[in-house]
Amino acid sequence: MSAGPGPGLAGRRIPRILSIAGTDPTGGAGIHADLESIAATGGYGMAAVTALVAQNTRGVRSVHTPPADFLRGQLDAVSEDVGIDAVKIGMLGNAAIMQTVEAWLAQTEPPAVVLDPVMIATSGDRLLDDGAEAALRQLLHRVDLVTPNLPELAVLTQESAAQSWSAALAQGERLSAAYGVKVLVKGGHLAGSWCPDALVDAGAANPLVLQVRTPRVDTANTHGTGCSMSAAMATLYARLGRWDRALTATKEWLQEALESADELDVGAGHGPVHHFHGVWERGLAEPPSERIP
Repeated sequence: MSAGPGPGLAGRRIPRILSIAGTDPTGGAGIHADLESIAATGGYGMAAVTALVAQNTRGVRSVHTPPADFLRGQLDAVSEDVGIDAVKIGMLGNAAIMQTVEAWLAQTEPPAVVLDPVMIATSGDRLLDDGAEAALRQLLHRVDLVTPNLPELAVLTQESAAQSWSAALAQGERLSAAYGVKVLVKGGHLAGSWCPDALVDAGAANPLVLQVRTPRVDTANTHGTGCSMSAAMATLYARLGRWDRALTATKEWLQEALESADELDVGAGHGPVHHFHGVWERGLAEPPSERIP
């Protein structure tokens, strides 16, 4: 695990971010959401595929997991040619994939690693068996920031799911202390008109490094929010060099993406957030149609 920004990391104008995750053919989650989030927050996105997922906005239909050595081939192909300023890890699926990623991280030592531990389905079902959960906990030693939702935080701490924000923060601090990792505690699963998030670091003088809360957005289009947030955190940390500044900027961007999500009209289920709303509003010029013959 890296101690902080590596040479040339902090303040890099266009950081190179590698997403290691599964696919979403509707574009709202997984590496598709990661690449959109990376681009929208100012990075150059790359992706190594861990799983091919047949899904849409209504749910997952099937998953095909390529051999772990093929994933290693993808990771080596990228890292042997391109400088990597940060890594975002999403869906891994099984212990062999997790161990492959851990071995690659140990060898390459990227400047910053963000892990979004995809463990719990929207239905509440566990996505990983006991062996995979153990491998995921081992992987925590190789990352800088982990971004679980509250059910995933409960699994990682082997406790019941937090029912209050104070209980969630306490769980985050225990997880941080156990693995020496920063934790982004997310309050999206709690009731209330506000959505809080906090950066927790048990190794800091004040473990509660930063709290940010935004008004809860009344929309069903939240598909891929966790993927998007973690990818943005990786990108903005690579640009800004501080996790607290990355969280503030990420929350501002994600709030905008959620507030405009209904504009997209993608799918009949839980659609995606609007990753590029702010970018388009501030900089998308009208096409020069008069120049087209």
